[in-house]
Amino acid sequence: MVSATYLLMIAVFIATLFIQFWLQRTYARYSREANSRGLTGAQVARAILDAHGLHHVRVEPVPGALTDHYDPMQKVVRLSEPNFASPSSAALAVAAHEVGHALQDAKGYAWLRVRAQLLPAANIGSMFGPWIFLAGMLFSATGLMNIGIWLFAAAALFQFVTLPVEFDASNRALAILKRMNFLDNREMDGARTVLTAAALTYVAALANSLATILHYVAIMQTAREE
Repeated sequence: MVSATYLLMIAVFIATLFIQFWLQRTYARYSREANSRGLTGAQVARAILDAHGLHHVRVEPVPGALTDHYDPMQKVVRLSEPNFASPSSAALAVAAHEVGHALQDAKGYAWLRVRAQLLPAANIGSMFGPWIFLAGMLFSATGLMNIGIWLFAAAALFQFVTLPVEFDASNRALAILKRMNFLDNREMDGARTVLTAAALTYVAALANSLATILHYVAIMQTAREE
């Protein structure tokens, strides 16, 4: 059982590497293709926010690549410097996606609220769960191992709830980009590919966590039988 779950973890890890490679390659490709209207990610983010009455939400650059995110506490859409200033199809897709989170926040999207409530437990679980499980292994304490599994499961639950949040933001982004005529049909295909690749990274993260939990459970069951 342990060896089977170990092989599952390896398979999921390899799949995750492939998805990350596909995302990087896809993003790089469409980052080189300027959109026909010559608009930057920052301009499109601002235009979408204003069109939906979110004039108070700021758009700011943030260092790094693919570090884009929406901060619900500060009400700020932060775009990585390349996407902030770039007129590429990829930049517009990412910018619209992050604005999609701002729209979710403004409309009280239920899954976004649930994710925010789970965040503290998820942080604790991802940080301490594996270490507590390892301590349980070292001291042959199945009780500790069980606590470690449940803590790590909180992080997996957070990742599960993240999926509808991310897919909904992407769907909003694509609909808005088309409705507001920011991208033509060919450019829309590129934006859809970029957002699909990005969404799969969240699926892969959840799969990794679930495989890890199964592996932990198998180890604990073996320890109980010994």
